[in-house]
Amino acid sequence: MRNNINPKIDLVFKKLFGTANNIELLKSLANSILPKEEQVVKLELKNPYNPSDYLSGKITYLDIKATDEKGRWYDIEIQLAPYDFVGMRVLYYWTKKFDAQLKSGRAYNDLRKTIVISLINFNYFKDPKGKKRFHRRIGLCDLDTKNLYKQTDGLELIFVELKKFKKELPEIHTTLERWITFLNKASEYTDNKLPPELSDDHEIKKAMKELEKMYFNEKEQQHFEAQEKKFLDDLAYKKQEERKLKAQKIEIKKAVKKAVQIAEEKAEEKGIEKGVEKGIEKGVEKGKDARNFEIAKQMKAENENIDKIIKFTGLSKNQIEKL
Repeated sequence: MRNNINPKIDLVFKKLFGTANNIELLKSLANSILPKEEQVVKLELKNPYNPSDYLSGKITYLDIKATDEKGRWYDIEIQLAPYDFVGMRVLYYWTKKFDAQLKSGRAYNDLRKTIVISLINFNYFKDPKGKKRFHRRIGLCDLDTKNLYKQTDGLELIFVELKKFKKELPEIHTTLERWITFLNKASEYTDNKLPPELSDDHEIKKAMKELEKMYFNEKEQQHFEAQEKKFLDDLAYKKQEERKLKAQKIEIKKAVKKAVQIAEEKAEEKGIEKGVEKGIEKGVEKGKDARNFEIAKQMKAENENIDKIIKFTGLSKNQIEKL
């Protein structure tokens, strides 16, 4: 039996979660991401996947649009390429979908909350060290009190950063953790060799079966191969850039270490000279000042960020700029 195809590929994701036959898979995924008080009872697809529409070019953006029993609108997508503008892009698409509700003859009171769920295959938001969050909800709130108001509760952006999820199988307990594991590792499993942490979930098991039997016609296969190639190329490029960045950090660290060593040697010499002239105590202080100035000079020569130089030497911005 062939290895499963990657469910994170756009076309596969849409075929898996964006068809009427698999609406329960989409509902399970959405509910795993939404808070308990906002669970969906029923979902209706607004743009079910249609091969002829997609292949004819009528569909250029492979998101999944749906509404629930409360009239709320959902836009669910997966994003693989690590673009810096993803946040603004998601916000832009939210405005388009919110605006599309107000058809001719409709009033503002007819507008319903629109929720964009973005599953992104890269780290986008910066977190404090040791406190990485892979799930984050963003909405409109009072900037002073942080309160949400019913009168303006029309926007919600939810990001799930798949790469930040690091739990191993024995640590998995929630439905969201199971879905993330499925998306990240489905190609490693088969329906007959699905670990119990995943197989005990009916919808996950069904999703695995759907992957195994997923069929592409000739044109779909071409699109899939192109998307898969781009995914692999982006992954290889990212790893290459990470290696370059690591090498640069090592070189910078070496340069700073060398700069510190040179500065300390020069500062020591100056400190001794000043100590002879004005006393040991004053000489030591002068030596420290000289050391900091020498370090700053060396770091500035290495084009280090001025904030980093300030932090490292304790000198002021004005002192450093005059060097």
